[in-house]
Amino acid sequence: MRRAGLHRQHGRNIGGSGFKGMVAKLSIAAVVLLICTLSLFFSSPVKPNVQSNFRSEIRLEELWSNADSDGWRPSSTPRTHWPPPPSKSNGYLRVRCNGGLNQQRTAISNAVLAARIMNATLVLPELDANSFWHDESGFHGIYDVEHFIRTLRFDVKIVESIPENEKNGKKKKIKAFQLRPPRDAPVSWYTTDALKKMKEHGAIYLTPFSHRLAEEIDNPEYQRLRCRVNYHALRFKPNIMKLSESIVEKLRAQGPFMSIHLRFEMDMLSFAGCFDIFTPEEQKILKKYREENFAPKELVYNVRRAIGKCPLTPEEVGLILRALGFDNSTRIYLAAGELFGGDRFMNPFRSLFPRLENHSSVDHSEELAENTRGLAGSAVDYMVCLLSDIFMPTYDGPSNFANNLLGHRLYYGFRTTIRPDRKALAPIFIDRENGRMAGFDEAVRKVMLKTNFGEPHQRVSPESFYTNSWPECFCQTSPKNPTDKCPPNDVLNVLHNELEKAATDTNSTNA
Repeated sequence: MRRAGLHRQHGRNIGGSGFKGMVAKLSIAAVVLLICTLSLFFSSPVKPNVQSNFRSEIRLEELWSNADSDGWRPSSTPRTHWPPPPSKSNGYLRVRCNGGLNQQRTAISNAVLAARIMNATLVLPELDANSFWHDESGFHGIYDVEHFIRTLRFDVKIVESIPENEKNGKKKKIKAFQLRPPRDAPVSWYTTDALKKMKEHGAIYLTPFSHRLAEEIDNPEYQRLRCRVNYHALRFKPNIMKLSESIVEKLRAQGPFMSIHLRFEMDMLSFAGCFDIFTPEEQKILKKYREENFAPKELVYNVRRAIGKCPLTPEEVGLILRALGFDNSTRIYLAAGELFGGDRFMNPFRSLFPRLENHSSVDHSEELAENTRGLAGSAVDYMVCLLSDIFMPTYDGPSNFANNLLGHRLYYGFRTTIRPDRKALAPIFIDRENGRMAGFDEAVRKVMLKTNFGEPHQRVSPESFYTNSWPECFCQTSPKNPTDKCPPNDVLNVLHNELEKAATDTNSTNA
């Protein structure tokens, strides 16, 4: 049996159609705020106690609902003593977050944690203007800064810039000492090397800051802080939320919809080294892009394909969905850049699923066109995919967009995801290409039955913490083990009182 997700646990028990109607009437901001606020109230010692059996059959009506939560719900507030930031920090931390929107989002979460680890005052993170999008919006152009600072007030002190230091009646700006952190640096690097330089200079500047803090940290409270940043503090600006709301409402007006991150773009194809299905001229373009952007590596297409390292083609995506039982009435929102190869690859998919949309086709307004360039466009796609009934990434290996969404949808109430096992599916597609088509749909279903559809599950390497924050950021409403029980709803009040007490004590000391 499937259970209702978090956003269905309040009020009367309503059917699928009634629920869709209700969601259509709610704004995205209201829905996200409601869920995030509720989940912040809950925290408990979470142990990996969850059913791991795969399903015996795939039912479409279940896929259009949320996955079975097994009684788990999101919970990222501290469960042990979590003192507020001290009145005096060890210095200022500046970071430059490189990459696209979701790589930057992960870096921001890591920066907050690094500041907490070092007892540092965090300077509002810088977003790399020389990233893939060549976007100079900065933090202020994408995120709600006031909400970000207010939400994290129990965790770290945040300022928008390093203030001037007054000495002997003269004001002088503190110059941050520049450091290049090791990739996936352990906590110990921040408490030794980085902290030493911070105390020496008063401020440090970590650049670049992508994947510069280890994901697997043996401290659940640190991991929960990452969830508070990623799923609560990082809220897009009101104009981005409004545009996302408009698109979702228009899509929902015609019933439930699926979103697909169709990763079949030049950069990913070049990275994967999957060239042989393209024309000689297209192969030249891909190989040149690879030489200019990636380290040299001998890549053999047949080998890469056989082990599932090639992105799924649009047609393969369509065939998987058809094998699962979706028909040509399925409404699909495509989150994708410019597909390499164009209509030659899209037409087979479009013939299977003609009801395709993207943010431009749903809303033709000039406002949308003006506000969906660069990072803002990626942010709109992110929100639509987050709130879609089903999400399907087609290449969730090195894709930060897909990985972050998988984690966010898990935290946002175990929303259904379809995650094709490319390695297991590869021989089935190869057989089909060689004319052996008998039993194709059944073979695809057998593979997909062994995948996860958004239920809570144990994180296993190489799955990222940002893809799956269970169990650290979850607790149980009806626990099998009493220690997994969600606590009373006064956690935020306790944190607020501690923060107020710390401020009072500081004022008394300075008086």
